[in-house]
Amino acid sequence: MYKKDTLSATRLGLLIMLGMVSMTVLAEKDHSASEYPVLPQTVEQISEFTQKYNLLYQIPRWIDSTPTFLPEQSDSPIVPPVSVTENSTWIDQKQLGIRNWADRTAVRIDNWFGETNPEKPATASLRVLVDNSWNEYDGYEIKPRIRGRIKLPTLEKKLSLVFGDDSLDNELNTNVAITNENPVNSPDKKLDTKRTRDSNSSLALRWSQFSEKIPFKTDADLGVRSGDDIYVRLKASREWQLDNDFKFYAEQIYRYGIDSENYLRTNLELTHTRPNQAFFSNQLNLTYADTQYDDLTWDNFTFRQHQFFQNNKFNYGIYTGGFYTDENLRLNSWGPFVSWRQPFLREWFYVQGDLNYLNDHRADRNHFVGASIRLETLF
Repeated sequence: MYKKDTLSATRLGLLIMLGMVSMTVLAEKDHSASEYPVLPQTVEQISEFTQKYNLLYQIPRWIDSTPTFLPEQSDSPIVPPVSVTENSTWIDQKQLGIRNWADRTAVRIDNWFGETNPEKPATASLRVLVDNSWNEYDGYEIKPRIRGRIKLPTLEKKLSLVFGDDSLDNELNTNVAITNENPVNSPDKKLDTKRTRDSNSSLALRWSQFSEKIPFKTDADLGVRSGDDIYVRLKASREWQLDNDFKFYAEQIYRYGIDSENYLRTNLELTHTRPNQAFFSNQLNLTYADTQYDDLTWDNFTFRQHQFFQNNKFNYGIYTGGFYTDENLRLNSWGPFVSWRQPFLREWFYVQGDLNYLNDHRADRNHFVGASIRLETLF
């Protein structure tokens, strides 16, 4: 990794400020005054004018008019519930045993901070992931990841203990693709045990919703990562419901570590969604970090998502990504991608497969096929 000079106010402003302009007024080729759109006068006319000439409102109409051969949306389950399978096989019993052990551990930790309420005991959740990726340039890599959370109701019901790969918390909960902010494995290793250990060693105490007066959802973390990097982390998020079935979601994350120093990430998501229909979405993230080479990196996914059965996701769209360095803004990579995620055999076990066809200007790589498979177990 490289160390940069102090970030200028101009570059930092690029991360904090994002203008989203979508108003486009269409004019006819004949420039006679009678053919220009009549400006609205009343509230009803303004609403009609906006929906007619706003490009953002036109996109769902274009999508709806496109013929499709895909099945209709569905929320029907394809796997039995945990309550039915938890004692069926040896693997189910092991999953149940780990889940119960995690909850018992949460109760013991909660007891450290005072008298507990048996009717509202502490609980724990745990994700275990194994990400497998391959492309013709980097070969095959495997990355085990873990992320857990222990809720501690004794501490005013707002504190919890989080551990594991903290980069998973930097992603949107609805993140469309398999991604990983942590460095890639060493060139000669398919599984880098040292980097895997460092990536999964985060431990922090999280304080959620620490003020009712702030119009955002908030988290504040104090912890240690990568062995000895003591850090504080703040996260604020909010969702806005817009007209015409659109909604906008924004997250701002700031972390400062003794070793890693400054890290900022902005997550933005604009979605058009209607009941029982596939939705259209755009996810954008901007990242600044003292430990990265570029002043700013960005990734954007424009996609459509279908659900053919309960907890299924089928996505397809276009990815674009690039960087801003030394006042040079570059599109570095772009191409189509497709992703499929579903529970497999059990309600607590998921399989996700991603396929993409991207390029990499900086590495002088033309478009090439890349594939990822994620195996995820929930406890």
